[in-house]
Amino acid sequence: MSRKRQNTLLSRRRVLTGAAALTAAAILPRSSLADWKPTETVRLIVPAAAGGSTDVMGRLLAAHLQTAWGGTAVVENRSGGGGTIGTAEAVRAKPDGHTILVGNPGPNAIAYSIFKNLTYKPDQLQPVSNMIRIPNIVSAHPKTGIKSIAELIAYLKANPDKLSYASSGVGQSPHLTGAWFLQLTGLKMTHIPFRGAGPALQAALAGDIQILFDNLYPSLPQVQSGTLNGLCVTTTERSDLAKDLPTMRESAPELAAFDVSSWFSVFLPKGVSPEVLSALNLQIKAMLERDDVKKQITAMGARPDYGSPEQFAAFVDAETKKFAGIIQKEGLQMDVQ
Repeated sequence: MSRKRQNTLLSRRRVLTGAAALTAAAILPRSSLADWKPTETVRLIVPAAAGGSTDVMGRLLAAHLQTAWGGTAVVENRSGGGGTIGTAEAVRAKPDGHTILVGNPGPNAIAYSIFKNLTYKPDQLQPVSNMIRIPNIVSAHPKTGIKSIAELIAYLKANPDKLSYASSGVGQSPHLTGAWFLQLTGLKMTHIPFRGAGPALQAALAGDIQILFDNLYPSLPQVQSGTLNGLCVTTTERSDLAKDLPTMRESAPELAAFDVSSWFSVFLPKGVSPEVLSALNLQIKAMLERDDVKKQITAMGARPDYGSPEQFAAFVDAETKKFAGIIQKEGLQMDVQ
């Protein structure tokens, strides 16, 4: 293929993905650009408390980079404000590759629409790659007798405003999963937000709340033990850890486009060089291809989701627009606290 033909195809690809501003180096990392290495300690900012999935993926990446690059890589937990406090710190960092942000949907897709006083914008971050995606899960207390999304829809049609659903908090991914389900079906349930997934799960187990929208964990063990009825997962594919649970989109025609996941990803401050961007992107790919990392990811109920900077930028843009539509229709507005 001629160089002119190659350039034409490349230009078309940029336009179609909506990421025309990225350089060719950002679109497809090349081995010639993979030689960059840090010259000082690498900080991985995790905008969440220790122990959660964002933190787990940050520590996996830090350990990998430390071995691959031969330097020091440290995780710094900067929780608060739904992940926006740590993200704002990363935005202010020098774009030299020594500060890395471990992202998730909260601060990197949802926050742009839901927070009135957000201190950063999407174009202040350079998407590098996603790492993993984990489905959300919908479950019901056994006393409801509801065992599928189809049964939930039928019950809500016959008994409007009779059920309530729990989530880990207003504006969190599980809450917006529930809101989108109700918007698409035209049904109603009362949302009861809790301060975290643990309290929401306990309320559902006690029967105080009938329906629970949650991340795959901690709900999946309760579904597997029969203390909650699993209704569906929310990704386009079934979970390898719960293959008997259908997807939301399998459950009703109006839900055919449904796709919500918790994703954990990598960003850099805007302005990094192509060499830095490519080097980090390739290391993420190498990490996700390691057998020991694959086992840990599988145990989390997750799937690896590596992509080029261009692919990931297009994904984040689509996620941001999707959540913006849900939030606008729901009339949600909050202040960063």
